[in-house]
Amino acid sequence: MDQLSVEHLLGIKYLNTNDIDLIFKTADHFKEVINRPIKKVPSLRDITIANLFFENSTRTKLSFELAQKRLSADVINFSAGQSSVKKGETLIDTVNNILSMKVDIVVMRHGSVGAGVFLSNHVDAKIINAGDGTHEHPTQALLDSYSIREKLGSVKGKKIVIVGDILHSRVALSNIYALQLQGAQVKVCGPTTLIPKYISNLGVEVETNLKKALEWCDVANVLRVQHERMDIKYFPSTREYTQLFGINKEILDNLGKKIVIMHPGPINRGVEITSDVADSDQSIILNQVENGVAVRMAVTYLLAQQIKR
Repeated sequence: MDQLSVEHLLGIKYLNTNDIDLIFKTADHFKEVINRPIKKVPSLRDITIANLFFENSTRTKLSFELAQKRLSADVINFSAGQSSVKKGETLIDTVNNILSMKVDIVVMRHGSVGAGVFLSNHVDAKIINAGDGTHEHPTQALLDSYSIREKLGSVKGKKIVIVGDILHSRVALSNIYALQLQGAQVKVCGPTTLIPKYISNLGVEVETNLKKALEWCDVANVLRVQHERMDIKYFPSTREYTQLFGINKEILDNLGKKIVIMHPGPINRGVEITSDVADSDQSIILNQVENGVAVRMAVTYLLAQQIKR
């Protein structure tokens, strides 16, 4: 059977094109499963998965949990807000306590960059990174690419612009890695204060004019402004941000071509995109949500195949 080249899903930068093809092929199968009347398969009936979320998450956590339950795994949920982490327990202590309950796979979101890599070196379980600091969010990038492939037939040769708060976004970095690996052209667009200095090292062009960026692209992946990660003011006001980088129906209608609109959520409606864009036929935001479950089922299933019993 085909196997992933990695033992954990820590970031897109550790994957190769065969891994991505295998994940997508497996996700195709699971997408068919979740559209059946009976949406469960017994594939991971003997696997126990712990979801460790040291940062708040609604959509990613629900998506992973649903994926795990569709595969019939046993699931333990852990939120740091209600845990001993508040009392000073270390990451290793927390995880070792959970592993002593014989957990096979750990899905972890953590505020520190590299937390998943650190964990993979210290515990004997498969690790899936559900977001580490402002670094990577691999399953989001996979489901975004999968959604583009589903809508446009392939990712190769497509022009994708990532719009918004690139500096604080782990989604942006993972997407850049995933899209380039599959042969897409990538640009970023946003206020210069929200574009990281290293971006040109990744072979990504910066476009500060939203209209030009949208005229160039096939797909616009619009990011949320992450106020919770901002320790200083990066732009004068939300209103000004919206005037310069917000996407509304009028802007789209004046492009002279139809582009695809994506958003990893949660959407600040009226800030980065208006409701009539989010809910339009050009938007694949709800497809991304559905595909997220299939892609997370695929990743979990493929890693579970490597577990030695």
